[in-house]
Amino acid sequence: MTRVIGVHAYALGWVAVELHAGVFTRALLASTLYEVITNGSGAAVIGVDIPLGMMPDRWRVADTLVAEQLGPRRSSVVRTPPEPVWNEPDFAAANKRCRELTGRQLDRQVWSLRPKVLEANALWQRHPTLLFEAHPELSFRTMAGQPLEHAKKTWAGQNHRAHLLAHNGIYLPNRLGPAGQAPADDLYNAAAIAWTAHRRATGEAYSSPNPPEHNGAGTFSAIWA
Repeated sequence: MTRVIGVHAYALGWVAVELHAGVFTRALLASTLYEVITNGSGAAVIGVDIPLGMMPDRWRVADTLVAEQLGPRRSSVVRTPPEPVWNEPDFAAANKRCRELTGRQLDRQVWSLRPKVLEANALWQRHPTLLFEAHPELSFRTMAGQPLEHAKKTWAGQNHRAHLLAHNGIYLPNRLGPAGQAPADDLYNAAAIAWTAHRRATGEAYSSPNPPEHNGAGTFSAIWA
């Protein structure tokens, strides 16, 4: 029975949803991604919605391709700056480095993801076949066959996402234990990534780009759905 996990980064850490054979089994909260991996021993794959793999001197193709597929939800895709930018000590230095390499400034909101980006990429280097990158809006778009009209925090948006998950056999119970403290949209996002993780484990998922983009140093970058 295929066991997979979908992990979504949120304000207080990470929220994860686990599926067995495509069916919900549990949700959990963690302060680090390492905790999720440790608690998810036995998972075939773990999908995360944090950029994995950066280019040395340019923006990633994956982010552009996924944004193009999302229509009105395109702004949910963060544009991932080159790897040297993430190694800078503060936003001012990172912004300067980003402008030098790409000619464009760094988004402060993207920079706020730095701790999670560094953690996820360090773990990915250690577990390259276990972790992969997904994006919840791309997962939902794949389920629906078209971009979603309503934003994830709206009533219509959340109901649509719950319907899409249920249509694919994923039902989030009313009682989730401690994980129930997480915002509803974050839980739906984790569940959508878990859906993609199941597709990845069973060979149904596709990557953007296809094949994944090579950074020239042995690392490949792609977003799966």
